[in-house]
Amino acid sequence: MAPTSAPLPPLLPARPGEAQHQRAARSLREAAKAGVLLPGTRLSSRTLASGWGVARNTVQDAIDQLQAEGYVEVRPRSGSYLARQSETLRPVALQPPAVPLSLWATRALGAQPWRGGPGIAAGDGAGTFEIDLRLGQSPGLFPSELWAQALARRAGDAEALLSAGELGPAETRSAIADWLTRERGAAVTADMVMLTGGTQSALDLLGRIYLEPGRTAVIEDPGYPGARRAFGAVGATLWPVAVDTGGLDTTRMPERATLAYVTPGCQFPTTATLGAARRHELLAWAQRTQSFIVEDDYAADFHHAARPPTPLQGLAPEGVILLGTFSQSLAPALRSGYLVAPPAVLGVLARTRPLTDRHPPTLDALALSDFLASGGYMRHLRRARSQVAHRHGVLLDALQAHLPQLGARPARAGLHLYLPLPPTLSEAGVISRAAEAGLGLSGAAEYGQLTHAPALLLGFAHLGPEALREAVRRLKAAL
Repeated sequence: MAPTSAPLPPLLPARPGEAQHQRAARSLREAAKAGVLLPGTRLSSRTLASGWGVARNTVQDAIDQLQAEGYVEVRPRSGSYLARQSETLRPVALQPPAVPLSLWATRALGAQPWRGGPGIAAGDGAGTFEIDLRLGQSPGLFPSELWAQALARRAGDAEALLSAGELGPAETRSAIADWLTRERGAAVTADMVMLTGGTQSALDLLGRIYLEPGRTAVIEDPGYPGARRAFGAVGATLWPVAVDTGGLDTTRMPERATLAYVTPGCQFPTTATLGAARRHELLAWAQRTQSFIVEDDYAADFHHAARPPTPLQGLAPEGVILLGTFSQSLAPALRSGYLVAPPAVLGVLARTRPLTDRHPPTLDALALSDFLASGGYMRHLRRARSQVAHRHGVLLDALQAHLPQLGARPARAGLHLYLPLPPTLSEAGVISRAAEAGLGLSGAAEYGQLTHAPALLLGFAHLGPEALREAVRRLKAAL
């Protein structure tokens, strides 16, 4: 077949952000599919560029791309032609295939949604407010200049950037182990540490390797919804255990379970601390039932009064998996967390992690290592703790002055206050009336499955003193 001359196909309108050569390639591709350009048609970059009013190099880049896709063939000393097989590439009408969701996706989507939590941004569908006390908002204390310097120092360290394994850079794991041993009293060595993308990614991984239909996971109630959703998505039976002013009620633990997820240092969301007797009972239960304890130490870096209690992991390192994150103390966008486990457990995690995530972001991990080892992180924490503690005090004083009947209690740690309401008040009603006054609130009901007394969760770390005082005045009116 003799080559046919190419009619000038239309140059299609550009898509947002589309490069010119991609636009030209799309125009030629669609013309071939529609039969405007026939197989064997010679494509002249000069003619097309002139007709379209674009650079000739742009058209040539488009032709080269179509050659790679199989639409164009290049004949030596002759030119570029629309390939013979292009006639088989005519448009095919496709409908989205009706592929059913997996059981995992069905369970994950069917779980109760949540709008906020430790390190979880407030729901984007819940409206905006003049004063927003909902959970999950960053205190805005990120040391951006110091962090940028740490990143710049490490960006040229090619050997370190290329040598990180599944668990993360060895020096970062060592720095975290030293930090946890020195500041938290944990029993940690570098070979027990895995870097994670945050607590949620760690919970997902633990759920996948230890839970399945027929196995039981204990969760606090009320408690962190991320644990409930991760464990429920893999089909585990969830065993909610009630929380009171002393933390998890250890008398209600099941006779058998695979693991128990707990927040003993600062229970989420009630901020209760698990006392010594219950700590002992929980560890004894884990030993008796041969269950793992998954301990989330999410609030330890922001303690407001005395030092936080030693983590359970420091008392029983062989049976406790410790989770932590730097997302609250640095910034939510910095997805840097850690998981501490016995070496045998870490070996399983190292071999299964590559199925979904080869390794954590190495540059951020190396910068974090320097930040910890140099003392920069501790200096940042001292400043941040001072500001957060001041805001905590302002909110507590305002509540005790304007709403003394509610008996507001200080939070030992964390970025929110737990405020019980009288049983005669509707939690949803108070939140609705506050919203009408421009005040955003979180309620405790969305964090539990069992029946609980109404309560509000008041995030304070991101607001200044006057905003916090005004928030209490509006809350009083809403009550």
